[in-house]
Amino acid sequence: MLMKFTAVLFVFTLISNTTSAQTSDPNRHTNDTVRTLNEITIQWSRLQIPFSKQNRNITIIDKQTIRALPVNSVGELLQYVAGIDVRQRGPRGVQADISIDGGTFDETLLLLNGVKITDPQTGHNMMNLPVSMLAIERIEILKGAAARIYGVNALNGAINIITRQPDKTGIDIDIHTGSSFQKDTSNGKLFAGYGVDVAAGIKGKNISHFFSANQSQSSGYRYNTAFNNQKIFYQNTIAAGKENKVNMMAGYVNNDFGANAFYAAPADIESKEHVQTAMAAVSSVLNISGNWTFRPRLSYRFNKDDYIFKRHNPAYYRNIHRTNVWDLELNNTIKSNFGDFGLGLEVRNESISSNSLGKRSRMNYGVFGEYSFNTIKRLLVNAGAYVNYNSDFGWEVLPGIDAGYDVSEKIRVFLNAGTGQRLPTFTDLYYKGPSNTGNPNLKPEHSVHSEIGLKYHDQAMNTSLSYFHKNISDFIDWVKDDIADPWQPANFQKIKTNGVSFSLDYRILNREHAAFNWLSGLSYTWLQPKIESTHPELISHYALNNLRNQVAAYSNVSYRKKFHFTLTARYQQRIQYKEYFLLDAKADVTLSKFNFYAEANNLTNVAYVEAGAVPMPGSWFTLGLKWSWWRND
Repeated sequence: MLMKFTAVLFVFTLISNTTSAQTSDPNRHTNDTVRTLNEITIQWSRLQIPFSKQNRNITIIDKQTIRALPVNSVGELLQYVAGIDVRQRGPRGVQADISIDGGTFDETLLLLNGVKITDPQTGHNMMNLPVSMLAIERIEILKGAAARIYGVNALNGAINIITRQPDKTGIDIDIHTGSSFQKDTSNGKLFAGYGVDVAAGIKGKNISHFFSANQSQSSGYRYNTAFNNQKIFYQNTIAAGKENKVNMMAGYVNNDFGANAFYAAPADIESKEHVQTAMAAVSSVLNISGNWTFRPRLSYRFNKDDYIFKRHNPAYYRNIHRTNVWDLELNNTIKSNFGDFGLGLEVRNESISSNSLGKRSRMNYGVFGEYSFNTIKRLLVNAGAYVNYNSDFGWEVLPGIDAGYDVSEKIRVFLNAGTGQRLPTFTDLYYKGPSNTGNPNLKPEHSVHSEIGLKYHDQAMNTSLSYFHKNISDFIDWVKDDIADPWQPANFQKIKTNGVSFSLDYRILNREHAAFNWLSGLSYTWLQPKIESTHPELISHYALNNLRNQVAAYSNVSYRKKFHFTLTARYQQRIQYKEYFLLDAKADVTLSKFNFYAEANNLTNVAYVEAGAVPMPGSWFTLGLKWSWWRND
């Protein structure tokens, strides 16, 4: 472990020793306005608090970082965040499970522009997103139980993806191709793939439009891992007077892929899966008075998951699931002389029609109440609760509180405590299959999370160090008595976790006449889980997949705004899986409106596994071209 950690630190410092200043966005492919992290306001639905004043463990991946890293999907991007465990079954966003601080993939809430993406069938479909990399402005990651802020299913935290809002008219195009230079032994063809990504904006006087589309296709990296993926996304913002606006968005993703060893290795070597997701939302920001802001939102999400066990013989075994989710939110912010109040109401309907799960439906009603006390200089306290009623599981009250004090202009001490709840998915409850069977008697999971930490921020650096403890009760794990038995979920244990989280973002921005630009990050997570099981003899499927140690580092240097180079390193150690250390690199050159780039992933060709029995790709090499045009008004 010490040797691997030292190697990551070496990557972090290797380039930094050669640079001293940064003039602008290190990978400037558009003319969007660049903002520092401390200027960003976190996009919550009620209380709007700047990043620099947050009392929670929050990480922001902004567009400078997104464009610098050698990644091609949201899942790959999240691997550089402390405590985020990305367990891919297929690269380039084919399928990935996302967990936070040692949790499971069903314990993380995902949002797109504040709209909840959680799939009631299974968390495996959560990352089937309609947005490509060019469409993303930033990603906000909140760690720790967050029911007070987001309601149910934010048991270990939440990830909110924010898409671009163009301030001028223009277009970005990204075309790339890549290969491992290995051949498929079944047909003698080279494993290779390509992608085309387009993002365009139109800015009018009272309305702005944003559109993105993506086509990605590959023959895979081993037998039966080919994929064909299309994404399309649209959003607009309409100004309705000086302070009011209406937002609309819609998206669709079609994801068809070989699923060799995804769920039932080695018997599922010929499996395939086809997932289609459509979503739409309309929301508005209405300033009722100088002190009262009303934010209503209505959203809909449809998902179809078609899984075929033997692709050449679909009749042998096939599961088709269709889910529909409607969500209505009514959020209010009321300002007063003695603090700010946040009040909200949520009504959510989830339904499924499935040949293996049946036809099911449930309603969820939630009421939010928050209070932000900020009348004492340097002190900010936020407290509140989420009261939830679910038609299947009844009532629940989920409180939370956080507090922070500015020791100086740059140093902030914070602490927080919160609760969370995770509802069983329809798969947990009702699935019927040869190797898995559901449990209709499951109860929801619950968590209590507490944390204390220290933050430092200035124009160049943002850093955070915290210690946390969380207790998950009624933990849902798929278990069995004997290796030959089918898996079945049960609320059979508690998991108590102590952890340390560290993150550092360092950049030198907006210094005129400097030759070099620099952007870098370093993060470390240490977790110590303790399992308290009432049936220790059972074989566990998820409880022992936790991270133990995680280190991630990246450093990007650019020269004269034209030449850019990024080197990254990641180290992962889980309880049951073999530890691994990965190196990636990216180099690019900008000439006028064109940007030529080359990426190398897994430079040392490490053999590793992130989820189940799925071996991840070895070395993969990519060449690409970006073209950008944005009108200067």
